[in-house]
Amino acid sequence: MTLFEQKVYSAVRKIPRGKITTYSEVARIIGNSFAYRAVGNALNKNYFRGVPCHRVVMANGRVGGYNKGVKRKINLLKKECIIIRNGMIDLEKYGWDFSNTPRTILNLSRIRRNYSGSI
Repeated sequence: MTLFEQKVYSAVRKIPRGKITTYSEVARIIGNSFAYRAVGNALNKNYFRGVPCHRVVMANGRVGGYNKGVKRKINLLKKECIIIRNGMIDLEKYGWDFSNTPRTILNLSRIRRNYSGSI
């Protein structure tokens, strides 16, 4: 797992049940606001149960992709009482704001790269 992936997974783990955030917000919180596509790629590679990838959506409120299929992502979101209308989620209602999460809780500052460049 790369350092970038570890940062992404650490941030996504903090999204509470019943809330969502965007790929661009995850990129911003880990320190590279232009890396939203890389965030999506990292989440697509994730198969760890403790990382709720289904809680990350597109900036326009569309559900976006999921490595286990979009239908499964929609079902997981619905189980968390998130309403999806016409493939869209109300970001105002369900959006998670990382600014409410202290940086120390995100544990991003303690993630270190080993000599090979990966974790």
